[in-house]
Amino acid sequence: MNIQLIVDISQIAAALTVIGGTFFGLMQLTEFRKQRRDAVAGELMRTFMDTEFTFAIARIMNLPDGVSLDEMRESGPDIEQSAVLIESTFETIGLLTYERITPMSLVSNLTGGTVILMWRKLEVWIMEIRTNNSNPHDGEWFQWLAEQCMQNKPQSIPAHIK
Repeated sequence: MNIQLIVDISQIAAALTVIGGTFFGLMQLTEFRKQRRDAVAGELMRTFMDTEFTFAIARIMNLPDGVSLDEMRESGPDIEQSAVLIESTFETIGLLTYERITPMSLVSNLTGGTVILMWRKLEVWIMEIRTNNSNPHDGEWFQWLAEQCMQNKPQSIPAHIK
């Protein structure tokens, strides 16, 4: 065995090690993304199973679509607090979805119908808050999320039919 053969074998071994390491790294990255998606799904489930949030949804469901700021305030502080909780929750989910931390398919399947329903109820209220606060960003991610869910809804088939 000459020195050149040993060098060639060493270079091949080094190249195979780099290729193997790259392949392993890509596999680990894929696994990390799956774990992150599963963790986000778990957090979303906890959000929707929270007693305070479910009570808030139930309170707002009883309001007419397009409830105004004045009507909301006349309904009492617990109703407006429920609206704030729903708005801030869907605002957070909207931003996480936009940033691709939470997959849109997961959000749409898990809560798309509720997002659309709550947006119908609270849209006028949020628009009036934007005007009163001179802040066009109030509720922007909730609105974005509702619009995305509305776009995805016509294409989706209800789970009980699939």
